[in-house]
Amino acid sequence: MAEQGSQTLTHEWQKVCSYLEKEQGNKLALRLLKRVAVKGMEANEVCLSVPTTCIHEFIKQNYADQLLSLWKQENPLVEKLKFKLASQLNDSFQPEPKQEVLPLEVKEKEEPFFQEVAKPVLPPVNKPFLRTLSELQKSKPIIVEQQSTKPIVSELQLSMDGETVPCILNPANTFETFVVGKSNEFAYAAARKVAEDDSVSFNPLYIHAPAGLGKTHLMHATAWRIKELYPEKTVLYLSSEQFFQHFVKALRYNNTESFHNLFRNVDVLMVDDIQFIFGKKATQEEFFHTFNALVTKGKKVILSSDTNPLDLQIDDRLKTRIAQGLVVNIQPTSFELRLGILNEKIKTIKTSVPSDVLEFLSQNITASVRELEGALKRVVARAELIGTPINVETTREILRDILQIYEKQITIADILEVTADYYGLKISDLKSVRRERRIARPRQMAMYLSKLLTSLSLPDIGMHFERDHTTILHAIRTIEDLVAKDEQLQDDLERLRVHLKEGYNV
Repeated sequence: MAEQGSQTLTHEWQKVCSYLEKEQGNKLALRLLKRVAVKGMEANEVCLSVPTTCIHEFIKQNYADQLLSLWKQENPLVEKLKFKLASQLNDSFQPEPKQEVLPLEVKEKEEPFFQEVAKPVLPPVNKPFLRTLSELQKSKPIIVEQQSTKPIVSELQLSMDGETVPCILNPANTFETFVVGKSNEFAYAAARKVAEDDSVSFNPLYIHAPAGLGKTHLMHATAWRIKELYPEKTVLYLSSEQFFQHFVKALRYNNTESFHNLFRNVDVLMVDDIQFIFGKKATQEEFFHTFNALVTKGKKVILSSDTNPLDLQIDDRLKTRIAQGLVVNIQPTSFELRLGILNEKIKTIKTSVPSDVLEFLSQNITASVRELEGALKRVVARAELIGTPINVETTREILRDILQIYEKQITIADILEVTADYYGLKISDLKSVRRERRIARPRQMAMYLSKLLTSLSLPDIGMHFERDHTTILHAIRTIEDLVAKDEQLQDDLERLRVHLKEGYNV
């Protein structure tokens, strides 16, 4: 890159770093930024040489937007910053040993697609981890990571009697980014009702679902919306592990009164994965009294778990109080919902992903939305880092390890058993010649699933149903036509397919 006014740009860069140090008071940040060199500016874009991947990620994740803003104040001509590894620019800088070279760029207002990036040199103030009560009393607030599209509503920390409990929320988890389908629409509507109405007729709200189906997203979205509409309210979201550890530390430091004052005086208490609290009797007892105190005062309580409250190993009185609220379940996702989630996700990335790849992922990664998004990230990362084309063949190769887990040898016997059980029939009914609609349609569904989920030919499938291959083909085409216009049949088909592949109850 041709250097343009490099001496002036270097002077501006030094002033920008100085401004940043005054704003942040962070000596580590300044020390790392001093290792960055200005290479020049072209088309209002400044190129900066970074010596290592670690420093690159540190700046990208924490200071890219601030640096650009400060530089614009110093020089209005600067519109973008581009960070390049020194090794790519043939600099005298060399990467540290064993560092991977990643050709990434940081541009103005660009939202990072990869959120789970290793941050080996992050300063403690930006690292959201649980610490002891004494450390929390001395620490600065833990700041929620900011995205340019959504301002931080608040750090949402509470401090009473010298104890500080941070409330860490993901700014990306809002109602606007939650994709709604038949499997989660009830939970979504309930969460919005709790968030947007100052007073609701049900308390607590209890959301349960297997891992990775969106419980935490809804919890975060609810907290953000409450703080937007009712900024004066104290909202505390935390995991069951955090609740447990704060309680244990309160006992250790003989500080239970402070614990009670803090947790029993919030306006909204949100506890994620509540099932993990109930391993110890003392913790369960404390949670019951906290829960009871808040509900009695009319304060909102929102809980999530991986199981129905009636199946929790808890005291009957707590089980009864939870059941008096609203219990909602998030069902396994449908193909259409998974596809909608991926279409929403690719809006935040620059790399183009073909529709047939999205459909392939939606069809094959079915157990968890978290796994689905992770699979998409792997495919996109491979394309961006080493130039692998994105198509169904390469996607299958990249995700071979995941797909092997999902591949289950499903037999016709499995399909007959599950279909008969789902429709309240006998297996002999599905093989019979009876033509009543209540039997004929499930029989056709079983034939369709046999073609969809096994590698058997039409004649082989026909042998299991004691039919010829033309009958099987007619059944498959009939179901394909009906599914396109019958939502109930779509739901039945998806439930049967998911049960056969993942073993969920239907």
